[in-house]
Amino acid sequence: MSLTDFGLDELVSYRPESTMPQDFDEFWRRTLDEARSHGGSVKAERVTARYGLRTVEVDDVRFPGWNGEPVAAWLLRPLGVDGPLPVVVSYQGYSGGRGRPTDHLFWSAAGYAHLVVDSRGQGHATPDRGEGDGTQWSEGFMTRGIDSPENYYYRRLIADCVRAVDAVEQLPGLDTDRIVPTGGSQGGGLALAVAGLTGDRVAAVMSDVPFLCHFRRAPQLALEGPYQEIVKYLRWHSPHRVQPTLDTLDYFDGVHFAQRATAPALFSVGLMDPVCPPQTVYAAFNRYAGEDRTMTVWPFADHGGGCGANPPAQLSWLRERGLTPEL
Repeated sequence: MSLTDFGLDELVSYRPESTMPQDFDEFWRRTLDEARSHGGSVKAERVTARYGLRTVEVDDVRFPGWNGEPVAAWLLRPLGVDGPLPVVVSYQGYSGGRGRPTDHLFWSAAGYAHLVVDSRGQGHATPDRGEGDGTQWSEGFMTRGIDSPENYYYRRLIADCVRAVDAVEQLPGLDTDRIVPTGGSQGGGLALAVAGLTGDRVAAVMSDVPFLCHFRRAPQLALEGPYQEIVKYLRWHSPHRVQPTLDTLDYFDGVHFAQRATAPALFSVGLMDPVCPPQTVYAAFNRYAGEDRTMTVWPFADHGGGCGANPPAQLSWLRERGLTPEL
């Protein structure tokens, strides 16, 4: 069943009132300045032979993230191509890490360099040491440090994701003028945050069925998935924690990052998505500041979106914008 009372025409025009904090830009400027202040270099080890691959080169990468802590990534690229190659920087869905390089062969097969970024605490290779008192009120990551924006888990994770774009500049054979952040679900929300925080440093962004959008409405709409962690927390701590929680989440809302992003953007939405309901996706899409924005609509899709049909659609969209490798 559809999870919205809105028809497609209503979704296309859905623009909820902005709840962006007045110090949103200052908060993120300070956050990224603090993350970068720790310095650190990017390290890469060639591990292709370990995985038996013959057409792709694989590097096991570590780059400095939040607090200078090392974040793991895979860098995959076509074998024997020196570049500079356009680079797709991909972020992962909720509770998933970078996995194995053999899980991520599509973009290198299409001729791109591909930086696959681990998610701190969610992936096995990048622990989350936390901040403050480490307060957490439910399972998962959605309430970890939710007592304040400074302590919230997604402050650290989003900082890591921006630092991944910084790391591209230190890796050989990558075209820093053609960086494309992407991901699905949580990864789509993270890609949108990166686009909003890096400005013209990214050439395009692809955000599929994005999570982390429209926080003031999403927990009331989603029937499954991580938004339910917020529901459980507020169920036990209402009413005195409702407003402070929403105030914290406003600093991490994809709707607000979208208002700061200008690169060409490709979104996708499943109109029967129980995890990231379509209203939440359109709330971000309709606030996106860039003029070149496209929504791929999957009318009967759940949270899987377009599944295997989506990557070819992304390739076609990138080709139309001249973001293809010269091989």
